[in-house]
Amino acid sequence: MSRISTYLKSQVRRLVLARVGGEGGIDLSQIDKVPAKLSWPLQRNGVDPIERLGELRSREPVAKLTSFLGMTVWVVTGEQEARAVLADTSSYSNDIRPFMGQRGSTTDGDIGGLGFTDPPDHTRLRRLLTPEFTMRRLERLRPRIAAIVEAQLDEVERLAAESPDGVVDLVPSFAFPVPFLVICELLGLPDEERETFRQLGSARFDVSTGGTGVFGAVSGSRKFLKEATARQRGVPGEGLIGQIIREHGDEINDFDLAGLADGVFTGGLETSASMLALGTAVLLDHPADYDRVATEPTAVDRTVEELLRYLSVVQVAFPRFPKHDVEVGGRTVSKGDVVICQLAGANRDGDGLDDFDPTRDPTSHLAFGHGFHRCVGAELARMELRAAFPALARRFPDLALATDRLDYREMSIVYGLQSLPVRLHREPALQA
Repeated sequence: MSRISTYLKSQVRRLVLARVGGEGGIDLSQIDKVPAKLSWPLQRNGVDPIERLGELRSREPVAKLTSFLGMTVWVVTGEQEARAVLADTSSYSNDIRPFMGQRGSTTDGDIGGLGFTDPPDHTRLRRLLTPEFTMRRLERLRPRIAAIVEAQLDEVERLAAESPDGVVDLVPSFAFPVPFLVICELLGLPDEERETFRQLGSARFDVSTGGTGVFGAVSGSRKFLKEATARQRGVPGEGLIGQIIREHGDEINDFDLAGLADGVFTGGLETSASMLALGTAVLLDHPADYDRVATEPTAVDRTVEELLRYLSVVQVAFPRFPKHDVEVGGRTVSKGDVVICQLAGANRDGDGLDDFDPTRDPTSHLAFGHGFHRCVGAELARMELRAAFPALARRFPDLALATDRLDYREMSIVYGLQSLPVRLHREPALQA
């Protein structure tokens, strides 16, 4: 889902309203900066949430983040409090389209898909999409996922052999192309369209320049998918787009179907790519666990779940707009406020949960959200990770970082690494 867009809109909504004097004609895509007092919960110290976030959670699991031009923005860092907000189907709205001007049009704008809608629209659209993500339907992708992973490992090996120092960056060679190619398979995009699609993939989650760059990227991918949907109306493909067209026909228009496809794209690409890169870095920092995923099949599921919880690459859930005054964690949140659940903080709420420990009993987590906006592609993401980590560890048991300073992405809803330079074989120890 496009968490960037919803986050930006929630944070700057009243600022824009104050400037234009009303809700009509608003275009949040023109905002070019997100103030630091709104964005600091996105900061991290390596893979960990910053200390300030943990201190806030222990003191006020539901706290005022800031008051900004008449709008109160709340941040929820407590696990139970976050679950209560995310599970509440009646007190909050996710629909920010009325504040998006032309981009919020329900017929020809850029905003659509599950993440921007409330029931009954959300119910109708999710009903169309959910059957495509049942384990029965996803099973058809398992052989292709395995083949994609192995092909990319071949590419990693080739690039390392051609590198003068034997160093290869796993982000562009492995972490990004694996989920990208899986999504292309899932959507049913023909080979000739995939390179254009790939170029639209990475700019959507960086909030350092506010809404201008983000909404441009959103607009580009949405336009591409709308055109792809229109082409498949006459000759439906074998993937998700074609399947929905065959089963539902004119029940869903091109705009809504492109919105669903775009949600699959944004929800499954950058998130899985970040998990693969960050997860590999964490496993290399825990060599026994890295070895275990290669040699002990029963350890894979637990390791993946612990990585999902520990890393929480999607840092914040869709913002909620209270429809009326509501009590959350003993605090009264008013209609007109904005509530943001900080998932990375909530997933560390508990004794020992700041540590990575895949041997612990599996812990229920919020990495995929919670409630009726929970990520519909959660099982596909798990399938990719459960295939990729063991294959990587088996192929390159001596994989080692080629740097002692990782370059983490800053100011991003989806946290990740800019690069992950590795050597496929550890350098021999220096002789005395």
